[in-house]
Amino acid sequence: MSDWNTRLKADPSAWLLSEENPSIRYFALRDLCGLPETATEVVAAREAIQRSDVVQQMLAHMDTQAYRKNWPGFYTRKYEGLVWSLIVLAELGATPNALIREQCEYLLSHSQEHTEGGFAQHEAVKTGGGRQTEVIPCLSGNMVWSLIRLGYLDDPRVQQGIDWLTTFMCLNDGVALNPQAERYGYYDACWGTHTCHMGVVKALKAYSAIPKEKRSAKVETAIAEAAEFMLIHHVFKQSHNLNRVSKPGWRKFGFPLMYQTDVLEILDILTELGYRDPRMAEAIELMLGKQDEQGRWALENTYANTRLLVPFGVEGQPDKWITLRAMRVYKRYTQG
Repeated sequence: MSDWNTRLKADPSAWLLSEENPSIRYFALRDLCGLPETATEVVAAREAIQRSDVVQQMLAHMDTQAYRKNWPGFYTRKYEGLVWSLIVLAELGATPNALIREQCEYLLSHSQEHTEGGFAQHEAVKTGGGRQTEVIPCLSGNMVWSLIRLGYLDDPRVQQGIDWLTTFMCLNDGVALNPQAERYGYYDACWGTHTCHMGVVKALKAYSAIPKEKRSAKVETAIAEAAEFMLIHHVFKQSHNLNRVSKPGWRKFGFPLMYQTDVLEILDILTELGYRDPRMAEAIELMLGKQDEQGRWALENTYANTRLLVPFGVEGQPDKWITLRAMRVYKRYTQG
């Protein structure tokens, strides 16, 4: 960290690089130390993720008949359903095995609306695939991101999901200048006169998982438009009155966030996409103000953690996932 801005109070790298948490170690080696995926240490850490206690516990639970019986509640069974578990596995950097692929296939068959490619809360029992009237943007973004992270980028169905996001993701900021197609207009909270920020963030998250060399012109345009939507809000402010906070809860950092988001996740996505815009400065200041004297950040938001198959973190305590994200954001923001 010798070439980083001295405003960081301390360097928690050794804490993050501990072999105790292979997922954290893998991302720290790659994103903070700058090692390539082919480096021996990175390969070893990636392989250790699959053997880690948290991944093994999750997979063991997900391989039971009781869990399979509840697959139809893939979204509504919060936060143990298949959707949420696959998001967590993708966040951890798990390697897709036969069980994970079987569960990804289930969601592609039962949650994805087969005509246009968005993801829905329930299956359409008569026609198969997701119910068109229940396709929602945050779920679609989360599923596209998770499936890409789990090895499905080149699958035509995931490509269709990407196309759905770039075609149907609305960006209304108080006026319905871009009304949603009638077949997807059932949820006004998602696509009304003010587009749900969570939907925009999860779409951006999905785009960020696409390697730059594989992004189409349509995806690049969608990234620019969605990023600008978040930037005119200075990440967490009201765009029409920047003296007011639009999303107070976003100032508390959590992991994993599921359909929710926060300032830290948004900064993580924007910086991953290459943004270092002055309109991010206040959010960066908010983030920096939360570090302790050891250069660590605490877990502040645990709203869903105790309901996961395997709980994450302790509220109010220094947290490796939050610290990793904050360090990664600051490195990108200061160094590009």
